[in-house]
Amino acid sequence: MASTWQGPGKMQFSKWQGLGNNYIVLHREEIPFDLTPGRVRLLCDRDFGIGADGILVVGPRTGVDRFKLQIFNPDGSEAEMCGNGVRMVARKLQMEGLLESESVVLETGAGEIVPRLGDGYSVTVDMGVARFGGDKLDGFDGEAVDASIQAAGRSFTFTFVDVGNPHAVVTSPWPLELAAVHEFGPVLEEHKYFPRKANIEFVVVQDEHRAKVRVWERGVGETRACGTGATATAVALVRTGRCVSPVTVDLPGGSLEVEVRPDWRVFMTGPAEEIYHGDLSREFLRHLE
Repeated sequence: MASTWQGPGKMQFSKWQGLGNNYIVLHREEIPFDLTPGRVRLLCDRDFGIGADGILVVGPRTGVDRFKLQIFNPDGSEAEMCGNGVRMVARKLQMEGLLESESVVLETGAGEIVPRLGDGYSVTVDMGVARFGGDKLDGFDGEAVDASIQAAGRSFTFTFVDVGNPHAVVTSPWPLELAAVHEFGPVLEEHKYFPRKANIEFVVVQDEHRAKVRVWERGVGETRACGTGATATAVALVRTGRCVSPVTVDLPGGSLEVEVRPDWRVFMTGPAEEIYHGDLSREFLRHLE
């Protein structure tokens, strides 16, 4: 849309986190300018801006307990879906008195996502039905389950899972403390198998109901937690027989509980917490100009 910004003014924001995965949350009607990739990068910059793993833009409202949601990565690109982010948005809307029930429909690039508010900080999200192939995967006739992938001179075993955004769940050949996430994550993210790039999960199974994971997020880098990454991990482990639902997925920032049903519909439960809220200064808004 064309910009209507007439100069520095007031812009409210809030900062949220889920297991250390942190986002700036904005209402669409409170943004006084076009949210260009350059502005996204500056807002997310941890030295020169607010600092975040991305931006969640809520609105407009499209019905009772129904809102659009746009998700930006810190590099300025857009993401279809964010599992931690939708929990944050659901709690924010509840705290602001904008919901009439305990659930909300969020219209994302991955389709309709339905978080349901629980006790305290907890939110359960219906993540939809997972897929193991589709137009976000090239080089395979159908699905990629326990398939081989070559990157940076090594061979890895991975399972592709689409939970609204693409994931490659890799069986880690090392203990996670030693996993070369920063060496192999960027290479795997941009592998030719993934035409829209992919989020990469390095996984070690603990027992039939528990796994540890480190996530290299597309357009972000390594994060302390990733809701869709935890969801994809649980789905891949159930599909390959390494785990049985429900699966507790331990990430560096904490744990998420994932229920994988026989039809591959997935429910993810975890916390979301507001860190602070406020107004951007007029001086900073001038930088965004």
